[in-house]
Amino acid sequence: MQCLARPFDAQSDDLERLGDRSRLRSLAPRAGLDFSSNDYLGLAGSVVLARAVLWALDRGTPVGSGGSRLLRGNHPEHVELELDAAKFFGSESALYFSSGYVANSALFSTLPQRGDLVIHDALIHASAHEGLRLSRAHFLIARHNDPTHIEKLARKWRLSNGSGRIWIAVESLYSMDGDLAPLDDLAALADQLDAILIVDEAHATGLFGASGRGLASHLQGRPNLVTLHTCGKALGCEGALICGPRIVTDFLVNRGRGFIFSTAPSPLMAAAVRGSLQHVAEASRLRTELTSRVDLAQRRARALGFRGSSSQIIPIILGDDERALLAAGELQKAGFDVRAIRPPTVAEGTSRLRISITLNVTHSEIDGLFSTLAAIL
Repeated sequence: MQCLARPFDAQSDDLERLGDRSRLRSLAPRAGLDFSSNDYLGLAGSVVLARAVLWALDRGTPVGSGGSRLLRGNHPEHVELELDAAKFFGSESALYFSSGYVANSALFSTLPQRGDLVIHDALIHASAHEGLRLSRAHFLIARHNDPTHIEKLARKWRLSNGSGRIWIAVESLYSMDGDLAPLDDLAALADQLDAILIVDEAHATGLFGASGRGLASHLQGRPNLVTLHTCGKALGCEGALICGPRIVTDFLVNRGRGFIFSTAPSPLMAAAVRGSLQHVAEASRLRTELTSRVDLAQRRARALGFRGSSSQIIPIILGDDERALLAAGELQKAGFDVRAIRPPTVAEGTSRLRISITLNVTHSEIDGLFSTLAAIL
């Protein structure tokens, strides 16, 4: 059998081109103070979650599920988590997935049907794009946080004989800009258009809304609302929960290939998420402490001439790829774990430092970060 001399020449060439443009990625170890993670409440390494896992082990909870949920992988911990989550988030039902990426991909590839239209915000997550790529529905991109543009696209589609269901897909808090979606306006528009609103609460869960239930928590119970809550950010665990009317989760169980053909998440992790939800519901002190740190960071960012944001995510937009990389490198040398974010993750010309404020850092460490950044810039 003849072997190719360079079996991966296309991949090698592609990596070389990325390197030429300063966009080659590599895995870097953890080092320095945490200004890059999504562990907003500092729960990932907490005693609270360690105890939840130990208690689960004591009652015989297995590490592995052994199969998909539709086979033998459906453990009581999964069922209890979904009941707890539905109660916590105020939805009729909830369904647990192994990650936010898998959940978003399954949601968008399964729920919208042939002949439907999905209008999504321009800055929605890559996992939603992956689901839409697999979907049978048509989709259009709306300007960021612009309900008027969404309405214009929807009405134009109807006038061109579009007759299916309209879906509006947004994030409640955007992961690279830190800004918030106008959810009340979007919910009113969904009602007006007889549309379904999908809200990805990934970066808001645990932090915003009553008891950390998310920015869309006051909209829960509506028949045309579906929310997604990731468990690997403020909740400190792993996985994601899709919440909404029971017909949504029943349909995903029957038609969602990303759910049907995946090994079920670890029952031990489901137990950890249950423990996190119970803790977060009563964690107003943690949210208050985080707000104090975020307020300080926002003031320091604006003092340097940057626009800041409305949340714990603060973009320091430097524009040029190389400038962002150099600034991040200097901060890392000084002991601050800040990463450069470049295209295609963000738009061309908007390379940035993404500063994430968590309870893993103190007020004085936040001051130190911005003093160092001022000297670098």
